[in-house]
Amino acid sequence: MSALTRWFACLAAMFAVVAASPLQAGPPNVIVILMDDMGYGDLSSTGNKNLQTPNIDRIAKEGGRLDSFYVCPLCAPTRAEFLTGRYHTRSGVHGVTVGEERLNPDEETIAEVFKQASYRTGLFGKWHNGTQYPYHPNGQGFDEFYGFTSGHWGQYFSPPLEHNTDLIRGEGHVTTDFTTKMIAFAEDSISQQKPFFAYLAYCVPHTPMQVDRALYDSMPKELASLYQGTEKEGIDFTRAALAMVKDADNQIARIFEMLASKHLDENTIIVFFSDNGPNSWRYNASMKGRKGSTNEGGVRVPCYVRWPGRIPAGRSLDQLSGAIDLLPTLKTLCGIEATPAQPLDGIDLSGMLTQTSSTPIGRRLYSAQKGVSVRNQSYILDEKGDLYDRINDKLQMHKLNDQQPEIRASMMKGLVGWKSETGFPLPKESRPFPVGYPEYPVTHLPARDATLSGDVKRSSRHANCSYITEWRSTDAIISYPLDVQTAGVYDVILHYCCPAENTGTAITIKAGDDSFTATIDEPHDSPLIGEQDDVVPRPGESYMKAFKPWLSGKINLEKGPATLTLQPAKIPGQQSIELYWIELRLQK
Repeated sequence: MSALTRWFACLAAMFAVVAASPLQAGPPNVIVILMDDMGYGDLSSTGNKNLQTPNIDRIAKEGGRLDSFYVCPLCAPTRAEFLTGRYHTRSGVHGVTVGEERLNPDEETIAEVFKQASYRTGLFGKWHNGTQYPYHPNGQGFDEFYGFTSGHWGQYFSPPLEHNTDLIRGEGHVTTDFTTKMIAFAEDSISQQKPFFAYLAYCVPHTPMQVDRALYDSMPKELASLYQGTEKEGIDFTRAALAMVKDADNQIARIFEMLASKHLDENTIIVFFSDNGPNSWRYNASMKGRKGSTNEGGVRVPCYVRWPGRIPAGRSLDQLSGAIDLLPTLKTLCGIEATPAQPLDGIDLSGMLTQTSSTPIGRRLYSAQKGVSVRNQSYILDEKGDLYDRINDKLQMHKLNDQQPEIRASMMKGLVGWKSETGFPLPKESRPFPVGYPEYPVTHLPARDATLSGDVKRSSRHANCSYITEWRSTDAIISYPLDVQTAGVYDVILHYCCPAENTGTAITIKAGDDSFTATIDEPHDSPLIGEQDDVVPRPGESYMKAFKPWLSGKINLEKGPATLTLQPAKIPGQQSIELYWIELRLQK
């Protein structure tokens, strides 16, 4: 081959690489993968010998591990802290249902930060920070939303979901479905020559324990890694949880394949973490506590950050860190220089991850539920006020109150200041539900947000995953406090079940000075759904039904506060309707 021929061949190869890599020179894409109720010990990379998670482990192996990473004891608060870079107590989130999970609309989210930097933003999966606009993901910076806004969903195979403003039906198991939709969003962004920020919020291994039965059957019946505390481990539940984690790992392989096929592997940051500790007593790397606890096992989770060529492979950081740090860290990694709208509690770890800085950052982290635990680089102050060695006593067996009184006193004093500054504990939820934003004319009012009085109840003690049932009395009232943004006429659509023997039930719907009474003329009954897909029985949760939408009538809402009430006017059978969801649609 002549020198000229070789020169042309090299030039052609260079052009081929450029053509195949349209965004390599641009800002990096970001994929944040959040697991739900996955504990620190649920991965092979954290010592679990019951399963292999090669694709999740790959994120750590080819990137950085934040080995002292902390979140909140429950779902919604952790999600709020990730989204805002601020403690959840500042943002209005102080629970997981009946409105307590709502993120204040004036908080600047990570999606809004990236959207302002010309990224396309998408959320695929579980939101759990508010249902009604502007609490809805589309009101908090996400261009695209596909998933559900509740904290708990009753069906994982082809369930009812939302796609932006529309109620739709999912396609197959949610873990696969959410991944498929995220990949399509990424590919569409690539075709538009735009960087993307994708938040892939899996809802596993949260209950119900629904996963491909063959995958469940593949989990070992005799576990090599077991829970080391005194509480009893449910082996079948553990096997189901690990199967759901394995399923997510399989789906993450598809993400790697997509990035490789689009030549974007080196221009995409992947973050992986979980929202709290495990939802059962199972192997958790010898830490005390589980989901709901502010002890180590309830709030310490894996967090891996991968960016080939920028974050050294196998990088391991003992730096105390948490969900509040992801926003400032990702913002810097992506070269976004905008000033935050509110002061952040999180710190920028980008220099430590990329090894451009190696100076440890001294700090304290607070994890709050009903109580608060405090950590610094060396110690834990638990919610009872007892001090422990964070590094060498993960089971929190040996109190250091007498050995380290000055450190304990300093951390106690800091806790008092933190509570005062952040408003902990927040008052009981009293905010009304907003209705009628012109840019989002449909408002969803699920059963979990209703106030119940009289002879009526929810189907489950878990309000997040329930419907209203046993509505037996004409004195029983379902109500919602509203804040109407736009005066006008609204369609009232009820998602209901009513067997034939209860046909003729009449419901009076009232708000302000307007009301109407509608009668169920068309029966709609449904068997309970989900038992056939559960690989282990549900722990005190209800199954769901297939509810039917019914345009019951129209109501005139005046701008301002109002209370929407539903009360049976006539119950010819054993009970009134079963109610899952209300839609209020502003007429044009």
